[in-house]
Amino acid sequence: MTGEAPAAAPVARTKKLSLIPLIFLIYFEVAGGPYGEEPAVQAAGPLLAIIGFLVFPFIWSVPEALITAELSTAFPGNGGYVVWAERAFGPFWGSLMGTWKFLCGVINIASFPVLCIQYVEKAIPALRSGWPRYVAITGSTLALSFLNYTGLAIVGYTAVILAVISLAPFILMSLIAIPKIRPRRWLSLGQKGVKKDWTLFFNTLFWNLNFWDNVSTLAGEVDKPQKAFPMALLIAVIFTCLSYLIPLIAVTGSIPLDQTQWVTGFHARAAEMIAGKWLKYWIEVGAALSAIGLFEAQLSSCSYQCLGMVDIGVLPNFFGARSKWFHTPWVGILISTLIALGVSYMSFQDIVSSANLLYSLGMLLEFASFLWLRWKSPMIDRPFRVPMKLPLLVIMCLVPSAFLMLIIVIATRTVYLVSGVMTVAGIGFFFLMNLCKSKNWIEFNVSKVDEDRPDRETGV
Repeated sequence: MTGEAPAAAPVARTKKLSLIPLIFLIYFEVAGGPYGEEPAVQAAGPLLAIIGFLVFPFIWSVPEALITAELSTAFPGNGGYVVWAERAFGPFWGSLMGTWKFLCGVINIASFPVLCIQYVEKAIPALRSGWPRYVAITGSTLALSFLNYTGLAIVGYTAVILAVISLAPFILMSLIAIPKIRPRRWLSLGQKGVKKDWTLFFNTLFWNLNFWDNVSTLAGEVDKPQKAFPMALLIAVIFTCLSYLIPLIAVTGSIPLDQTQWVTGFHARAAEMIAGKWLKYWIEVGAALSAIGLFEAQLSSCSYQCLGMVDIGVLPNFFGARSKWFHTPWVGILISTLIALGVSYMSFQDIVSSANLLYSLGMLLEFASFLWLRWKSPMIDRPFRVPMKLPLLVIMCLVPSAFLMLIIVIATRTVYLVSGVMTVAGIGFFFLMNLCKSKNWIEFNVSKVDEDRPDRETGV
């Protein structure tokens, strides 16, 4: 016995994400295809749906993507928006941001198997209700979680393949629809006797075009994030907007309007009307593949968020445990999966509304963190910097913030109740963790988010 401490086990080396997989991970964090855009037509008619998907990216997507690019390059570690809020306002707000965004993320995860089944049940009616539906939701959730466990690089390249296969039928449908397009159909504001549902309309736009910042939680897993993030976000914004607009314009212009039919999954029915059953089945298969990509991207974001929260001492070290074989955050994956299963039996609209409200609260804090860091810590090294002075940045953030307030105001009582309980639980969790830390009941880490940034400004 020499009394020397045993040598530390070597840390598994993992392949960093390159630009192309990062683009498609962002794409699946946000969209995954035009699946789910149909209720916008049901709620407000073709013209307002087209205008919504044309204008909303400039109101929301571009500002959120710009903020994500700047702060992800300034703080290129895991955790993303949790780190930003903690650096701006302290541990309490970092923890609360983590609560809102994490719960929003896992609620969102629960929506993807449900969305997939809403397409597939048209071909397999047994999945519409009862135990076959529950088995399908549970089985698909567990299988997809295991795929995430096998590694982020695998998830990234899988996203590329899934995007190509799931978008191909929409490209074909749009091309086939061109000779059938009648421009006057685009001008319809809706059918007589069908009341506009503004809550559904805005929730649909919001749900389909948000979550640009989710990829920030895994910045520490990206190769050269200072260069990769701005380029990946730019390409993903353009790609996502086109993937929504082109099929929407093609379908609304080529088939007679029956507004009541524009529920989630209607694109498959439209494909049959435009080209035949073969394309309908392809879109239904594409919906399942898209849901896989959406699920994997969102689950990656949630699990790596846990790692970032461990790094800044908000969560105990146990939450940062990585798999011995794949080096993936298995505790984060497990917790995310279990919570997602718990809420996956809510209705699709309730899932979307609950996720939107929690996300809105988190985004208001994110905008505030961005502006505060620009004002109080202007000397932080920002490899990418939004090319605006502070007054213009305030205006840039106020416009989407007004929309966030609208989303909060139009929420239902059930959504308020669910979100309120989750927020209170998150606040209680913060004080519980502080108690555990002060009593040394659980092991916590010191902040190490910026160990690789010796040029970073101190005191933030």
